[in-house]
Amino acid sequence: MPEYVNRRGIAIGLAALIVAAAVLWLWFGSEANGSNGSADTFARTADPPAVSVITQSPQLKRFAQEVEALGTVRANESVDITAKVADRIAAIHFKEGQQVRKGQLLVELDNAEARADLAAAEAAYSDSRSQYNRSQELFQTHALSQAQLEQLQATLLANEARVAAARSRLNDRLIAAPFAGRVGLRNVSLGGLVSPGEVITTLDDLSVVKLDFSVPEVFLATLKPELPVMANSNAYPDSQFSGRVLSIGTRVDPSTRSITIRALFDNPQGHLRPGMFMTVKLVRSARDALMIPERAIVPENERHFVFLVEDARAVKREVSIGRRRPGEVEVLEGITTTDQVIVDGTLNIRDGLPVREQVISRTNSAAASEAT
Repeated sequence: MPEYVNRRGIAIGLAALIVAAAVLWLWFGSEANGSNGSADTFARTADPPAVSVITQSPQLKRFAQEVEALGTVRANESVDITAKVADRIAAIHFKEGQQVRKGQLLVELDNAEARADLAAAEAAYSDSRSQYNRSQELFQTHALSQAQLEQLQATLLANEARVAAARSRLNDRLIAAPFAGRVGLRNVSLGGLVSPGEVITTLDDLSVVKLDFSVPEVFLATLKPELPVMANSNAYPDSQFSGRVLSIGTRVDPSTRSITIRALFDNPQGHLRPGMFMTVKLVRSARDALMIPERAIVPENERHFVFLVEDARAVKREVSIGRRRPGEVEVLEGITTTDQVIVDGTLNIRDGLPVREQVISRTNSAAASEAT
């Protein structure tokens, strides 16, 4: 009997344990769905704290297509003042750096002999003209033949040519300015002997100057006269000079595959001088471009990324960039004007990290860009 009782007690205990296990299984199974919210709450509380960032919407701005080059200044008109004949300098009628007008006498060579030759030629011409006039009256009365009249006429014409030649030789000793401009340094002295081709001084028209520079041939299709040109010189670091394209070369250099362009600059104050070296920006055209601050770009090898803010979290997105200008970069693909791009704080965030954004308005974006 006792042995039977023990077995029955064990069976009852096992049955109780099975029932208890079933009850617990049903209980925890019914609470499984309700526990998901608590798990999510725990996961959210496990997130790192939100990072403070500054965001800005991409903006459409006018972006001029510029071509940079190096150029050399040339005078609008430039000439070396030289003598055509060898003689001594009798007078100098200019000062170094003086502004002269067209036709103004600059240098006078010794012309005593030339004046004497002109006087003799004029006297011979005057005499032959008188003889020819009298011969015409005699020819009318048949006192002079046709052949004699023609001979006197030929002598008159020859003497007239001698006068012109003598006057030309005299003018060769009077050196005048061929155009209005500014004379340079004087290389001769009073009483000195000059030879043909020897440079007495220089004359440059600097009221406007020419700037010659070369650009690659790939830009040839967009080049045309009157395009605006901006230039800077190290001599005047705080000044920028504005000009326009005057003409475009007709040939492409086969060695450099570039074409020469000549621009014209007004030079009322005379700051630009022939031979100066200048940095040139040729403005070809302007178009709308999607621009963001350059500091928003995160480069990785050959690729470029930006961080956007979506649902209070940082989202990493690849973009394709174009041209740059100080503080800004053009975005060709990847974002739109409605996106919020993180412009400050990119070093402290990663994809999916919660963020707390401060938006820069369009009106304040320019000031923020300058402050950085």
